[in-house]
Amino acid sequence: MTITIEEEIKVDFEFDYQKLAKEVILCALQVEKFPYEAEVNLILTDNESIQEMNHTYRKIDKVTDVLSFPMLDLKASGDFIVIGQDIENNFNPDTGEVMLGDIVISVPKVREQAAEYGHSTEREFAFLIVHSILHLLGYDHMTSKEAEFMEHKQENILNKMNLFRLQEDE
Repeated sequence: MTITIEEEIKVDFEFDYQKLAKEVILCALQVEKFPYEAEVNLILTDNESIQEMNHTYRKIDKVTDVLSFPMLDLKASGDFIVIGQDIENNFNPDTGEVMLGDIVISVPKVREQAAEYGHSTEREFAFLIVHSILHLLGYDHMTSKEAEFMEHKQENILNKMNLFRLQEDE
C-alpha cells in the first residue's frame, strides 16, 4: 500500500498522525474487504485552502472538514469487481496498485470539531479519514438510509481501532 501524505501547513498534532493515517486507511480497507493493494493521497491543509477547493470542485463557498476525490468509477458502493475490468484506468502501471483517490483534511477543523464533540484530535482525525475512505469506496450519505449505513460502517471501523466516541449522558 502506498499512502502519500502532503502537508500544506505545519501540522503539530500531539500524536503520530502519519502512523495513525496509515493504520486507519489499512483498517478501513481490511474491514471493507478491499481485494487490492491501494494508493491513497492525503493532503493536510488549512481552512482557506479547503474552502477554495470546496468552491472550485463542489461550488460550495464555505469551509469544510474533509473532501474526497475518488479515482474509481464504482457502479455500487463496495462493488470492487468492476475494478479489475478496467486495469488501464484503475491501476497505477508503475506500482500495480489501485488508485483510490485523494483525501483533503483541514487541520484547524480537526481541532475545532474535536473540541466541539468533546473527544480527542486523534479520534476526529481518524474519523475524517474513515469517512473519506468510505467515499473513495463509493459510499455516500445523500439519503437518510445511506447516512445511517455509512455512520454504522464508520463507527465499526473506529471501534475496531479502539477510537471510541464519547458516550453522551442519558
